[in-house]
Amino acid sequence: MIQLFLKGGPVMWPILVLSIITVGVVLERIIFLWSQAARRDSSTVQRIFLNVEKRDVNAAISAGENSEDMVAQVLVEGLKHRDISLTEAMLEAASSELDRYNRGLVVLDTAVTLGPLLGLLGTVIGMIRAFGVVGAGEIARNELVITGGISECLITVCFGLGVAIVAIIPLNYLNSRLEKVRRQLESAMTRLELLVKE
Repeated sequence: MIQLFLKGGPVMWPILVLSIITVGVVLERIIFLWSQAARRDSSTVQRIFLNVEKRDVNAAISAGENSEDMVAQVLVEGLKHRDISLTEAMLEAASSELDRYNRGLVVLDTAVTLGPLLGLLGTVIGMIRAFGVVGAGEIARNELVITGGISECLITVCFGLGVAIVAIIPLNYLNSRLEKVRRQLESAMTRLELLVKE
């Protein structure tokens, strides 16, 4: 594997750096999603709604104030600032939560785009090397240089596409998780606004 990597030429080093960053971001995001799933507490969210229905806002705040559930935190933030602007307070808190889910997605999106481009750059460099020998009229003496240049092209494209493939699956999954969280927050916020207005 190391020999194959070295045959890919100098472009393999940026591809290696990109792949390490990509794997690091994916692992960090997996750990983040696990930790968030462990903090979910739908019973606390329901208690907040029940207390608001009973017109006991202070009890609703007390029910969710120490909760680690993101929906509960957003609702409590809105209730604390209900006299100023319930909606604005919840939107601000929800935006902060969504930013946490969005973290790292730009890196994965960049890896999906940059991996194949680096592979293409390696292809161009390899082809320049191969055709430079052809242009010099030294084909017979330098068949190894020509085949080495073509080999370099294929190796860099393969590794560049590999990075993009590794990045695109978690990128799509994380985007779907972000949308799911956004819908959950919007649903809870809308429900709270309707209860407060009743």
